[in-house]
Parts: sequence; C-alpha cells; structure tokens
Amino acid sequence: MSKGDIVLELALQGGGAHGAFTWGVLDRLLDERRLTYAAISGASAGALNAVIMAEGLLSNGRPGAQQALLSFWKRVSCAAHAYDAFSRPFQALFFAGAYWPWTGQWLAGPWLAAWSRVAEEVTSKFSPYEVNPLNINPLLGLLTDSVDFERLRQCAELQLFISATHVRTGRLKVFRNRELSAKTIMASACLPQVFQAVEIDGEAYWDGGYSGNPALLPLIEESEPADLLIVQLNPPVRRDHPRTAAAIAGRLNEINFNASLIRELRGVALLKQALEREPATTRLEHTLFDHLRALRLHRIAADEANVSPIAETRLDPEWAFLSRLHGLGVKAADAWLSRHGRDLGQRSTLNLDGI
Repeated sequence: MSKGDIVLELALQGGGAHGAFTWGVLDRLLDERRLTYAAISGASAGALNAVIMAEGLLSNGRPGAQQALLSFWKRVSCAAHAYDAFSRPFQALFFAGAYWPWTGQWLAGPWLAAWSRVAEEVTSKFSPYEVNPLNINPLLGLLTDSVDFERLRQCAELQLFISATHVRTGRLKVFRNRELSAKTIMASACLPQVFQAVEIDGEAYWDGGYSGNPALLPLIEESEPADLLIVQLNPPVRRDHPRTAAAIAGRLNEINFNASLIRELRGVALLKQALEREPATTRLEHTLFDHLRALRLHRIAADEANVSPIAETRLDPEWAFLSRLHGLGVKAADAWLSRHGRDLGQRSTLNLDGI
C-alpha cells in the first residue's frame, strides 16, 4: 500500500442474479488505483462475489479480480443454456426450477416464468430431501475449480467474513479465512427450498441472507477502522406499494432480506451516537467501540427503478440481463465516486438517521 491510498472494507449483500449489479460496482471500484481492500463481508451471492474477487486479487491484483468476476458471471449465463446440470452448476443455484430432469433440458425465455411458478408450487409441498435425495449441489464443482481455498485460508492481507444461518438455532454464523472452503460458501448460498442444508462439523447451515445480509459487526470489530462501503442489492425504499400477488411476494422477500442489515445499521447508529457524547480522549475497553468511533460508513444501493421487486428477475440468467445489471452497477459506482470520492478517508456519507 502506498502513501495516499484509501483502505476500503466491503459489505456485499446477496440477491441471486441481482448479484451481477454488485459485479458492476466492484468492476468500477477496481479501476480506482488509490483504493485498497482490507476486508470483505458477504452473504449468498455476495459471498460468491467476495471469494471470486479475493481469488482474482491474490492471483493478479486489480486486473485479476476484474477478469475473475467477468469469467464467473459468464459461467452463470452459460449455465442457462447448458443441457448438463453437472457441468454448468449455477443454473441449479440461481435459477432453480429451470431444469427439467425428465427431459434433461433447461427452460429459458418465456418458459422460465411459467416453470418458476410450477417450481414454487413443488417446493412448497416437497423438500429437497425428497426431490434431491442424493443431495446433488453443483456449486461444489465450480467453487473447487475457481477458487484456491488453501491460499485464502492462509491469506493475511485480506480478511473475509462469510455469513451463513445456523439451522438449529437460527443464529448468524460467520466463517473467517481460516475456515473457508467450498462448503462454507455453499452454506452461505444454500437456499433451503432447493438444496439440503450444508453440514459442517456436524452442524447444518442455510443461506446467510436470513441472518446477516451481510454481517457488519464482525467486519467492524476484527479489522482496522476504515471506510466501510455497503453494496445493497435490495432497494432500501420503494415509493409505490405493490398490488399484484407477484409484486407483494417480491417486496416481502426484499424486506426479509434487508431486515438483518437494517437491524445492524440501527445498532451501529445508536452506538455511534452514544460514543459521540464521550470525550475523544476517553479510553474504551473494547476495541469494537474504538473502531466504531473511527468508522466511516458508505452505501451504494440498487435503484428501485432498475431492479424489479418481482422474484423472477432474480432468476433471469440471460447474458443481456446480467450485462445490464453489471452496467447499472458500474454506473451507480461511478456516480457515487463522482459525488463522494473525496469523502473517502474523511467522513461518512451514509446518513444513519434515515435508516
């Protein structure tokens, strides 16, 4: 790290195919040579973006990270048109319900929405333990091929915090560098209606979005105070209330997957307000309080005009759609940097009073 560099921490939210928006944000941030990355927290699709970015950074710096992310999302798109469920694994993860096992074909285009409704009906009546008794999770192969987890486990310069939900207690479980493996990322992205829970050390885990989307406090407490940028896929606000069944279900999904992030941000806001009343010279026992006092918070959020609340858009694998989301992410990051780039290293730009 050279003099004048800005140390940035990232918190990446999950959201299926909408994770391509985060790819666009990261792609634009990686163009900024003054930015260095100390820690990344991610859940579900955010966890996938996190480990792919980390793998690329360790392999070949910023260009390596950009190429790794591009290759990853291209494989997501290719999965939509593959006929072999095992060679194109992300189809089953992001676009569950598009594979018709009796014919060995993927459904796309206008068929996808209709099949999604059928799949929703099936998954409401049958568990993955019934429809997938062999517990086939094609994500395992892709992660094993794409990421050197041994290198990530030994990495000291970039901290990773991957969220999963502990099935037995419902509590947040955060996997750190030393615990990372393909299975921990699978746990973070395990949709319980689609895949059997991922078992690690005898404990079962589901998608991290239910309990930490993404987790902030471990990131704040265990890394040095810096600028923390949240990339939020679920729009914080929608001005129009939904009226159709699909729009209502989609908005409920957004609210549920924003809930843990909002809770943490409100907790951070209350603690920062309390700490501001203390003299700057006050010595605090817990490092978390020192880190919170120095923390500068920022957010880039998907715009409600560009991200539909309809659940099917999270299942859209077409390259044109993913590329559009990537472009929107690039545009959002570029606009944010133009507006707030000079604030990095100086002050927070996220107004916690409105959370």
